[in-house]
Amino acid sequence: MTATVTLDTLTDLLLAADRSRRLLVAIAGPPGVGKSTTCEALVERLNAALPGLAGLLPMDGYHFDDAVLNAHGDRPRKGAPHTFDLGGLTAMIRRLQADDGSDIAVPVFDRSIEIARAGGRIIAGGTKIIIVEGNYLLLDAEGWRDLKPLFDLTVTLVADEAVLEARLTERWRGFGLAGADMIAKMEGNDLPNLRLVLRESLPSDYVVRTDLG
Repeated sequence: MTATVTLDTLTDLLLAADRSRRLLVAIAGPPGVGKSTTCEALVERLNAALPGLAGLLPMDGYHFDDAVLNAHGDRPRKGAPHTFDLGGLTAMIRRLQADDGSDIAVPVFDRSIEIARAGGRIIAGGTKIIIVEGNYLLLDAEGWRDLKPLFDLTVTLVADEAVLEARLTERWRGFGLAGADMIAKMEGNDLPNLRLVLRESLPSDYVVRTDLG
């Protein structure tokens, strides 16, 4: 049975984990649940306890470029599972899993320009806990479901659906969307993606709520 824990408890669990080999932790959840904020806070806590212990691999770094999406007519659905380079993400997870002591450059998605920057972050060779975050890491769909066995620990972030919708609306309002453009963005892409994650994800080892205060 999946246990619900706090971020403090999750931090303690990871600090107590065996560090004789690299540990890969998947943190998944729907759009708007606060994955980036939560994962950055978790990495910060782990590194405050032991500098250099943890690193972060965001799934969003594997968005296909807009030029690719436009060529296939997929730009309006950017953020849906088929708009990610799943093969590239899988290869990177396996490379990190190998734990061969080398520094590894990973891509990072820059939301301000809606483009992934290659080599946007370096994960040092001595990093022993890798936090991998993304919407679809536990998605029960072809190709995606093959990711779960690569992780040593899996966590789902959860919040009420109404809270998620409000957060997403506020996010896009901050980027200047309103009226018909807001409706098209939410109803045509964000909300279908949100519901897919909520209804079609595999169970995780732990759950952390992000709507409690």
